[in-house]
Amino acid sequence: MWPCVTKIMKKFIEEFKEFAMKGNVIDMAVGVVIGGAFSKIVTSLVENIITPFIGIITGGTDISGLMVKFGNAQFKYGAFLQSIIDFLIIALSIFVFIKLIGKLKSTVIAPEEIVEESPALTTSEELLVEIRDLLSKEKNNS
Repeated sequence: MWPCVTKIMKKFIEEFKEFAMKGNVIDMAVGVVIGGAFSKIVTSLVENIITPFIGIITGGTDISGLMVKFGNAQFKYGAFLQSIIDFLIIALSIFVFIKLIGKLKSTVIAPEEIVEESPALTTSEELLVEIRDLLSKEKNNS
């Protein structure tokens, strides 16, 4: 291979490794995997418990099977409604989960008080601050 292509490829691989090994990317990947598993649980909850319950309320109607036919075309709006219900339940579950984690953090894990002390100024720094303040004052008076 040409030397310039090899350098570009090496730099690209190094940058990609740095990007891929950052904590945020790994945390995001774990979140996606857990989110996928959580989504399956919620979808099962909706399909096997909530949808039949709604079917009982609506007189045995299966929401996911609702559709309208126009000629050969089928508009399956029931499947769309089912997806909306899935989304709302997933969003609600995540919201509740995040709220619980927030409460646990604030009650169980006491936040540490971070007190930042400004470092003491040296004599020359104190003089520079005084000069700056005097110059600013003089400028404002003019």
